[in-house]
Amino acid sequence: MARQEARVRPPRRKRFGQHFLHDPGAIERIVAALRPRAGEHLVEIGPGRGALTGRLLAYGDCTLDCIEIDRDLAAGLAPAFAGDARCALHVGDALEFDFTRLAAQRGGRLRIVGNLPYNISTPLLFHLLAQAAAITDLHIMLQREVIERMAAPPGGADYGRLTVMLAPWMRIERLFDLGPGAFQPPPRVWSAVARITVLAEPRFVPAAHYAQVVQAAFAHRRKTLRNALAALLTREEIAACGIDPQARPQTLSPGEFNTLALALDRTRV
Repeated sequence: MARQEARVRPPRRKRFGQHFLHDPGAIERIVAALRPRAGEHLVEIGPGRGALTGRLLAYGDCTLDCIEIDRDLAAGLAPAFAGDARCALHVGDALEFDFTRLAAQRGGRLRIVGNLPYNISTPLLFHLLAQAAAITDLHIMLQREVIERMAAPPGGADYGRLTVMLAPWMRIERLFDLGPGAFQPPPRVWSAVARITVLAEPRFVPAAHYAQVVQAAFAHRRKTLRNALAALLTREEIAACGIDPQARPQTLSPGEFNTLALALDRTRV
């Protein structure tokens, strides 16, 4: 590969949701947004055929770890990593990868970059969220609708569980959109690139039952809070939080969800 896109072109595997970024202009915009600095620890999720990997390898004063689930693609990338101790290619599933351990091995927090497979984007984001202390930021490509949900304000149709779960820990910036032609094969949807910064201090410390309350609420987003949270909190307990039990979940701020979770904490002592 010699710091360029891999010459070996294994067949695309549909089960991995592969759409390979190949647009040089898009790659340069991503690298410009990332702005790697000396001593940083870069991690690329899903390098695929190595179009972005070649540009990241050029930053010789950074470490680079790449995580690729497709063994055939990994074999095509392997020559670029041979004999370079600052770089490593990990063959495996990013959903099971221990980013916290990698940060400890590298001696610092990680900067994540990659074209995330659309079919696992939400569970992968939650996996990364659970290890946020090991991460500085993420520069990622996702389906445009997913990024719209991540950054959505309360009250709209895009606002939901993903938005609320990320809110305490992360700041979302939508950087730019990418059309289907930036990928091979072209997906049927538009994509977008986002910068997700892990906050030095959370906006608030999530209560023990924060995730449970959020999940229950948005599992029935058309229901009122009174009905959606009936198994967790009574109408009176919701009202005691200063929140209307007849409100719909999508109208609450993340902080209000945390207030409900704190109330549930007290009942479960």
